[in-house]
Amino acid sequence: MPWDRAEVKRSVTVVIPARYGSSRFPGKPLIDLMGKPMIQHVYEQAKACRVVDDVLVATDDDRIKRAVEGFGGQVLMMTEPYRTGTDRVAAVAKSRGGDCYIDLQGDEILLHPDLITDLVEPFLASDAPMGTLKRRIDSDQDLQNAGVVKVTTDREGNALYFSRAPIPLVRDDPKRSAVPGLHFIHLGLYIYTRETLASLTALPTGILEDAEKLEQLRALENGIRIRVWETSQMSLRIDSPEDVPVALTQLRAHTSRAGSTQP
Repeated sequence: MPWDRAEVKRSVTVVIPARYGSSRFPGKPLIDLMGKPMIQHVYEQAKACRVVDDVLVATDDDRIKRAVEGFGGQVLMMTEPYRTGTDRVAAVAKSRGGDCYIDLQGDEILLHPDLITDLVEPFLASDAPMGTLKRRIDSDQDLQNAGVVKVTTDREGNALYFSRAPIPLVRDDPKRSAVPGLHFIHLGLYIYTRETLASLTALPTGILEDAEKLEQLRALENGIRIRVWETSQMSLRIDSPEDVPVALTQLRAHTSRAGSTQP
């Protein structure tokens, strides 16, 4: 059953932080995927989401700025050295109006705009200060991969912990296999109330945040509740140059399937 957004009446702005100088993959937002820069794929899916009011890219690089302007996107230059994407989104929120903000990672390529809907609708109908998404892990390789962030929650769906390690650990399984319904990947997007963003970015970097290099742990370390909803919508994540061929193959296959279902 759809969530009733009309009763909530809170605006939602998507901010896509996009840095050029990634240590693992410089220039990543501009890599060509089927004739478009990656940042355009991310932007267009967010723009197509029916429950989003505004979308913009926040970047520190003129090359990304020109690329976004080239496909007609909205872009904001932000050259200060922000700690994380969350801090960059908070700076955007401080300079603009709006009630709720989504931090959508520029390397999280959504395969359907309803992935954002799966986050926005329940969040607007809840009293959560911050929210994110999870998806079931069905690959042992993903469970063991430190580049794939895992999340575990309580019975109410509140995050207990995020980690690059395979959590929860099944002690009696020496193969460390993924267990359906137990192991979940955390997806690279968050939604916050404006007030939560301001509070979160005023806090110092936490010990857990620094150890795992996961900015959402700053919230958990300081008692800020993160509600996690499950989605079945797929996305592609590119962390390094080695991920590009696989992502490109999956993107082509998805595009072909989507085209074959059009009337």
